[in-house]
Amino acid sequence: MSKLPKAALSLKQFMLRQEVLKLYRTIFRTIRQVPDASSRHELREWARSDFRANRNQTEELAIKMLIQHANRSLKELQTSLELSGTPAGTKAAK
Repeated sequence: MSKLPKAALSLKQFMLRQEVLKLYRTIFRTIRQVPDASSRHELREWARSDFRANRNQTEELAIKMLIQHANRSLKELQTSLELSGTPAGTKAAK
């Protein structure tokens, strides 16, 4: 009898999950740099709802497409912050 639980992830699933979690953390770190408090709140809610809406996704191709979409959105946010004079890596007022 195997000691692994029935819901154990395959290596591929585990790696995808790690990539999604890393992306989630990066998005929230970037959102912290947004200077406007209401915009920060709005972006947090958007990110949370997007990730929640897709958390039960199991198809590898669909997950990879969602990761690409999230990466594009993250890049847009980072570019907007740089253009607005909020360089990446600086702390915004909380």
